[in-house]
Amino acid sequence: MALILNIESATDICSVCLSRGESVLALVENHDGNVHSEQMTLLIARCMEEAGLQLEDLDAVAVSSGPGSYTSLRVGSSVAKGICYALDKPLIAINTLQSIALASFEKENIGPGVYVPMIDARRMEVYMAMFDQNNKKLTNIEAKILDENTVNDWAAQKGPFIISGSGMEKSKTVLKSPNISFSLVLCSATHMVKLAYSAYQNKDFTDLAYFSPTYFKAPNITVSKKKTL
Repeated sequence: MALILNIESATDICSVCLSRGESVLALVENHDGNVHSEQMTLLIARCMEEAGLQLEDLDAVAVSSGPGSYTSLRVGSSVAKGICYALDKPLIAINTLQSIALASFEKENIGPGVYVPMIDARRMEVYMAMFDQNNKKLTNIEAKILDENTVNDWAAQKGPFIISGSGMEKSKTVLKSPNISFSLVLCSATHMVKLAYSAYQNKDFTDLAYFSPTYFKAPNITVSKKKTL
């Protein structure tokens, strides 16, 4: 079965896991926030060391493709592409929201419903999409500002609605409905494993030269107010 390195960097969680088939061999994560550029390669090295394997042993590399943090996604993408280029390995891109939705379905054991993964996108905005219990996407990915009318916008979908991801906590403050439940699932490379293995089996690989993560937003860069001489 395929040996795949899974890299998740869409949020402030820096997560790496090594999987064979659908089994996780090793997982290393850093939850300190915004340390991806410093920690990513170190976490990968630790992950390979724990499994007693070398990068040359990999069959493919899977990377979270977003949406999410501009800077963090760039780090994950750059590292994944670098490994693939150097070792001539295929790259697999995994939609971040889809992986969270699948993990929520498996964790909560609710069954049929609408799974709504949300990634925090500053203030009251989130990146979100809706998936059914079969992990089929019901709506397009969008950047949405949460307010008391959000639930009304979901009227076309039959609940219950299960919200998860880093945007879940802020959603609790405005989404008040007995038809909504909340899952504590956050981003992790382990959530990518099944989707990555399925993509590998189907040879659903991403073109290294043209792959770019789904950013949705440019980086939040502020201009210094100090006057230059």
